[in-house]
Amino acid sequence: QVQLVESGGGLAQAGGSLRVSCAASGGTFSTYYMGWFRQAPGKEREFVAGISRSGGSTYYADSVKGRFTISRDNAKNMVYLQMNSLKPEDTAVYYCAADVRRYSVQVRAYEYDYWGQGTQVTVSS
Repeated sequence: QVQLVESGGGLAQAGGSLRVSCAASGGTFSTYYMGWFRQAPGKEREFVAGISRSGGSTYYADSVKGRFTISRDNAKNMVYLQMNSLKPEDTAVYYCAADVRRYSVQVRAYEYDYWGQGTQVTVSS
């Protein structure tokens, strides 16, 4: 069983930066594709970014491309999302997720097997 715990959310002003982190335990982290999703009130959960097992390949939603960076540290069982040039529309609960079965970055939430509890990110204008 894989456990994921997010941290690092909070309040930022538009144009500012935040980094959210996700700590994984209970499995072999280096064998998982990892993703970040977000969900705003009244909206569906949406893909934000994904990263391959080694960290060598990354994939981003168009809405965050050039502003957000996903990375991972397999020695520490951690995945990160660095968020720069934040906009009010980035306000959401951010979730990390682990895909333990597939062999490429997935963008649909149902393709991920394990989820964290989420961390709130609020961007004020």
